[in-house]
Amino acid sequence: MKTEEVVIGQGNEACVRGAIRAGCRFFAGYPITPASEIAELMSVELPKNQGIFIQMEDEIASVAAIIGASWGGMKACTATSGPGFSLMQEGIGYAAETETPCVIINVMRGGPSTGQPTLPSQQDVMQAKYGSHGDYEVIALCPSSAQEAFEFTVKAFNLAEKYRVPTLVLSDEIIGHTREKLRVPAEVEVTPRQKPKASFEEYRPYKALDSGLLDGMPAFGDGHKLLVDGQLHDERGNRVGHDPKASGDLVQRLCDKITNKSSGLIDVEAAYTEDAETVVIAYGSVARSAFHAVKMGRREGLKVALLKINILWPFPDEVVRKAIQHAERVVVPEMNIGKICREVERLSSDNQDVRSIPKLGGSLHTPYEILDIIKV
Repeated sequence: MKTEEVVIGQGNEACVRGAIRAGCRFFAGYPITPASEIAELMSVELPKNQGIFIQMEDEIASVAAIIGASWGGMKACTATSGPGFSLMQEGIGYAAETETPCVIINVMRGGPSTGQPTLPSQQDVMQAKYGSHGDYEVIALCPSSAQEAFEFTVKAFNLAEKYRVPTLVLSDEIIGHTREKLRVPAEVEVTPRQKPKASFEEYRPYKALDSGLLDGMPAFGDGHKLLVDGQLHDERGNRVGHDPKASGDLVQRLCDKITNKSSGLIDVEAAYTEDAETVVIAYGSVARSAFHAVKMGRREGLKVALLKINILWPFPDEVVRKAIQHAERVVVPEMNIGKICREVERLSSDNQDVRSIPKLGGSLHTPYEILDIIKV
């Protein structure tokens, strides 16, 4: 693009724009409310950008297809919601174990089971981190607006390329379907697909650099010797599931490459934290209500602050601990039973009052509901 474009669009549309600007050229998915607009728009826009759209038979096939496309040399993503996200979990674990860069957009809705197809929730936040079996780490971003849906989708692709890990965009029905102003910049920062630097003869697909990350991302047909298998493997890709030492070393590295780099994966926004007696911690669409509640509280003379978490996983432990260390109380509103509040509680001190504000049933907190808890 030569100039900035300003449009009115849904968060789901913003995800599509962001993915294509980040270099996504393959999408495989299955229609599901409230994420269907992503697949619909991808089917229109990808062919215009030398890309491929495939409607798969289900979400299991969809995540498998984007893993294959990534190993074929393409940046790839899929989009889904609740039940489809559940079906993708084994594939997400496979992508983590094989260190396959890909992006999964989950437009969250109420659950469990079929739940509430047309209403929002934040009930999948723990599934995003722990949904597949075994030990592994992923990266998960939580947009709060159509603008962030665009920006965070671009960022998700960049992080997936850098860390060679499945990266999640945890949107929800509110963000997905809210139409608001979106600024699409003329230029965005894009991390290109890096080919391995080692020669064909010396290359080992899973040999980590000193950084703990891998040497680029090869593609089948380029000349590298590749073995991509779901069993735990050595540096060449050969199975070592029978070897406790080699297996343990791989799992440890898969986790360490995210947790040891967590300082570079911190994305939070803070407001009014300098003198705060109460800190509100929020993410996703609830952060919109939370920020309004904090501003109302400030106008009433309350020493209240907001900490908005944009990258939810890995959880920003040190930032949260520092932000709440002098607060008397911490308030955590969520559209779930109170899941992230537990992460905050483990970082709080014994004398702090940590208050969960869970909200179920598919409706967003109002600013007044949050403000009432702040005042108590």
